Amino acid sequence: MPRLILASTSRYRRELLDRLGLLFDAVPPICDETPLPDESAADTASRLARLKAISLAGQYPDALIIGSDQVALLNGTQLGKPGNFERAFAQLQSMRGQTIVFHTALALHNAATGTTQEAIAPWRVTMRNYTDHEITRYLERETPYDCAGSAKTEGLGVAMIEQMEGSDPAAIIGLPMIALCHMLRAEGISIL
Repeated sequence: MPRLILASTSRYRRELLDRLGLLFDAVPPICDETPLPDESAADTASRLARLKAISLAGQYPDALIIGSDQVALLNGTQLGKPGNFERAFAQLQSMRGQTIVFHTALALHNAATGTTQEAIAPWRVTMRNYTDHEITRYLERETPYDCAGSAKTEGLGVAMIEQMEGSDPAAIIGLPMIALCHMLRAEGISIL
């Protein structure tokens, strides 16, 4: 089996990939993650997932390299990771009663052949009409400052959500696992 590299510093992506029981190394990718002017959220996520995977090909010339990126879009504005309480509070206020589309892109780069498989898994998340007090209580309890959109669906953030629609449950957390399994099988990797 070729070496498997996760081009990511995300603990959430590492935890998701761990679920497959495959040996892998997590390595920080080498790329600028700034969105390009007039680039759609889906295009940003796809471009960054691909760049992350390809960025490590020189270091790991015989590896399969996984890149993933997620961009949240609210009324035409890309939402980033808030980083602190104040920005998370403002994000959650702006999202109240709104629908956000999370575009989670995946790229699996075979460094030996130079080929890259790509997929994108969008999720539509409609937030409840919660109060400022609920925002404060949530942020005090979960501190989701490293998550685009400031609400972890795999944790207490689910209490902020009215409904969700998507096809790959892990994609909303940051790594489309169904698509990844398809891609790994296409590369001859047996998961079961």
